[in-house]
Amino acid sequence: MSFAVYAIVKSGGRQHKVAVGDVVEVDRLPKVPAGQEVELSAILLVDGDAVTSDPWVLEGVKVKAEVVEETKGPKIHILKYKNKTGYRVRKGHRQKHTQIKITAIDSGTK
Repeated sequence: MSFAVYAIVKSGGRQHKVAVGDVVEVDRLPKVPAGQEVELSAILLVDGDAVTSDPWVLEGVKVKAEVVEETKGPKIHILKYKNKTGYRVRKGHRQKHTQIKITAIDSGTK
């Protein structure tokens, strides 16, 4: 019986639950081309029944990921309006994201 190994990682001010093989969309990682490997910092590691949240132990944990591609999020419409003055402004925004595929979760204990 195998237990799932997953980690909670921090990227761009957000936290994501990841396991090996997952494709996760994170905030844009600047100057990282597709195909390059990146390393994320783990906040929590779950290995079967063992849960590790000690920061000194987690310094040895490395979550490695490969950049798949850069994408854009859905368009957000921004409308500004002031009554009785004829002031109307329409803007749009699409947040840039980076898709990464988790390749390995290396705990320093093995």
